[in-house]
Amino acid sequence: MASGAYTPTRVRYDLLLQSMVPGTPFDGARLESLLVARGAKALPGGGHAWHLEQGSVEVHPLREGGQWVATEVRVPLSDRDTLVREVVSQAAELAKEAEVRLFDPQLGRELSAHDAQVVADQYQRTARYASEMLGLASAMPMPSATENQGFQPTTRWVLTVLGFFFVLYLVVNWMGGQLNGE
Repeated sequence: MASGAYTPTRVRYDLLLQSMVPGTPFDGARLESLLVARGAKALPGGGHAWHLEQGSVEVHPLREGGQWVATEVRVPLSDRDTLVREVVSQAAELAKEAEVRLFDPQLGRELSAHDAQVVADQYQRTARYASEMLGLASAMPMPSATENQGFQPTTRWVLTVLGFFFVLYLVVNWMGGQLNGE
């Protein structure tokens, strides 16, 4: 096993096209032919690029123990959810035609075309998390370092305390000078 830390090159939101009954054989060839009929183009490294109106998604076979058990639909993360909404709608149609089910592993449930809003909400949470925790600006734009964000609360508190003691020092010095007749 490699000792280096894993760094994801592309963070995405995955949906699965799988057999209606988990554990039963999956007819990936039929699904692949339907994808090609819908304009999907083969990728050099395997899988397909499915070009939709709102953008492109990657579609790859998911294998376990050498068996093709499902097909992954990989939606790139973005600050907009229009692509994932279109993917849910189109993939639900494709699933119906291929007699498979569309499944969202993040939500843990089967999807239909009517679930676009639920998936879009989860997609936005995932994109926000990727942006905040992994620092992926492509997932959700973050404020740039050049934007003025003001002082942090701790810094503001320390400066207030220092200012208070400085003013206190000036007042005590002035009062001492007044008492000594300066």
